[in-house]
Amino acid sequence: MLDVAKELYDFADNFREKYDNSIEDVKAYYQSWSGYGDELCWAALWLARATGDDTYLSRAKGHWEEFDLTSYLASFSWDDKRAGIYSIFWLLTGDTEYSQYLVKFLNYLKTTAPYTPEGLVYLDAWGANRHAANVAFISLWAAKNGFDKEANQEWARSQIGQLLGDNSRYHRSFVVGFGQDPPQRPHHRSSSCPSPPQDCTGALDNPDPSPHVLYGALVGGPAGDGSYTDDRHDYQHNEVACDYNAAFTGALAALVELS
Repeated sequence: MLDVAKELYDFADNFREKYDNSIEDVKAYYQSWSGYGDELCWAALWLARATGDDTYLSRAKGHWEEFDLTSYLASFSWDDKRAGIYSIFWLLTGDTEYSQYLVKFLNYLKTTAPYTPEGLVYLDAWGANRHAANVAFISLWAAKNGFDKEANQEWARSQIGQLLGDNSRYHRSFVVGFGQDPPQRPHHRSSSCPSPPQDCTGALDNPDPSPHVLYGALVGGPAGDGSYTDDRHDYQHNEVACDYNAAFTGALAALVELS
C-alpha cells in the first residue's frame, strides 16, 4: 500500500492536471474547485508521516510555498483539505507557521461562520451535516493536541449533538437507524430497492420508508433556515455518501475516547 501511495503521489506531482479536465463526466458532480495544490501537499505530508522520510516533508513545504494554501478557508472537505494540512504540518514540525492558520479557522467557525437557527454551523447548502461533522472532527483533533482544549471540545460536542438529535425544532436524528425520528427515506439506491426477485422500478417515487435500513448513514441535513423534510427525491438534503460519514465517524470515535 505504501509503495502504491508513493507511485500515485509521484505521478500526480509529475503530471499535473485537474482530474475533471481528464474525466469530464465528473464536472457536474465532483469538480476540483480548489485545484490540486492542497492534494499534493496533503499527500506529501501523509507520506512524510508514514515513512519518516524528510524528503516528503521538504516536498510538502515546497507545495506550501508554491500554492496559496493560506487564503480564505470556509470548510474542510473532499475538495479542500487545507485545515488538515495545517494540522498535519503542525504535528510533524510543531511550527506555529502552520498552526496559526488552524487556530484562525477554528475561531472563524465559532465566531463568524453562519449557523442554522438550531445551532448547526452551516458551511454549505450541500451536505450541511457533512461539513459540520468534518469541522467537528478537526476541532476535536485540535483539542486533543492542546489547542484551546475546553472550548474546542465543547463546540465540537454541540455540533455532533445537532446531528444526533439535539436540535430544538425537530428533536430528530439525522443518522439513519439511530435515535429519535431518524431519516427513513435517504437518497440511496440499494436501500430504497426491494429485495430480489422484485425489481427497483418506482423505488425513487415510493413514499414509504426504504425497505432496508441504511444503519449509520448521515444524511445531508437541513437548509440554512433549519427546515428539513425526509424525502428521497430531495437529494440535496437526503443524499448519503462515503465522505459524509468519514470524519463524522472520526468525531464519534474522539467523543468515545473522551468519555
